[in-house]
Amino acid sequence: MTKILITGANGQLGSELCKLLDERGIAYDAFDSKQMDITNKKLVDEKINALKPAVIYHCAAYTAVDNAEDVAKDLNWQVNEVGTRNVAEAAKRIGAKVVYISTDYVFDGTNEGEYEVDAPTNPKNEYGKAKLAGEKAIKEVLDDYYIIRTSWVFGKYGKNFVYTMLRLAKDHDKLTVVNDQFGRPTWTRTLAEFMTYLVDHDQPFGTYQLSNKGSCSWYEFASEVLKNQDVEVVPVDSSAYPAKAYRPRHSIMSLKKAEATGFEIIDWQSALGKFMSEIEE
Repeated sequence: MTKILITGANGQLGSELCKLLDERGIAYDAFDSKQMDITNKKLVDEKINALKPAVIYHCAAYTAVDNAEDVAKDLNWQVNEVGTRNVAEAAKRIGAKVVYISTDYVFDGTNEGEYEVDAPTNPKNEYGKAKLAGEKAIKEVLDDYYIIRTSWVFGKYGKNFVYTMLRLAKDHDKLTVVNDQFGRPTWTRTLAEFMTYLVDHDQPFGTYQLSNKGSCSWYEFASEVLKNQDVEVVPVDSSAYPAKAYRPRHSIMSLKKAEATGFEIIDWQSALGKFMSEIEE
């Protein structure tokens, strides 16, 4: 049986991936940041060398985008670039494949159409810059890797936009949500399934992009989330919510390469519906 190691095991995606493997009866070793701080090179080397996994699902990341601009700028780079390089170098020594999760924020969001996998990158915030540096570290160190860029992630575990909207709807009659930023929502379940699909089906190594099908604005996303709630959702432009970190206006990534693998991608509305029924049970 293929030995599997998961970093960032208690995060939004890592938790989903652990649940998926549990359902399938597949054994794995999983570490959160307390058990394996990926910025500690010596510790990473020791853990990975001792366990000798064949596959490392690298879910650990620093994702507080606004804090990454200033108060946690160093931490953002330490985790997303240095930590990723540490994992890649340890993987290289034992011949492990690495699956690294990246972001639509590697693009500047000025493209009118979809961003293809090989489109020029141009990150405009510290988080995007550090995640792109992580991509480069993976490519420099490894031959056997999958980079998966994703966007607008929601799921059962951790904080996300869907939970925020549901929480706010309990205390407000009206919510304002930005209607001038467009992207593709991604259910953690779909992403976790794609991660394992690439490995299990020996797909060609390289960079992929994976979200659920279809695209929307944050306002449209919120409207779908709250369609059965007694709350009015009102569109506003981004100027109503100034943020420290630049947000791409139009970061819709092409799914063509992911679809070409034969992996079936459901649309975001269906994914959201399945997720909502899961948390209502």
